[in-house]
Amino acid sequence: MMSTLELCHIVESGFLPAKCKCTIDAKDQIMVQIFDRERGHADLLAAGIPVSSLNSSRAIANLIAKLKDELKLHAARRRSTAYQERA
Repeated sequence: MMSTLELCHIVESGFLPAKCKCTIDAKDQIMVQIFDRERGHADLLAAGIPVSSLNSSRAIANLIAKLKDELKLHAARRRSTAYQERA
């Protein structure tokens, strides 16, 4: 079993150069915050991810890929909204 510090480091490194903060609560659930570099606030927040579900490098890679997809969707929605507001 990997340490929680190592797990958080791997997840955070998966989003470089963006700022990512990974925390694990007392219930062994992960919260991942990915921050917008320009505005400085959280662009995506994923919480309640059980540490036990990340028991392999593949599981961690799948989580990072899923969160990156969600981040792209969020960014596309934000651009669409900004475009609609200008029109």
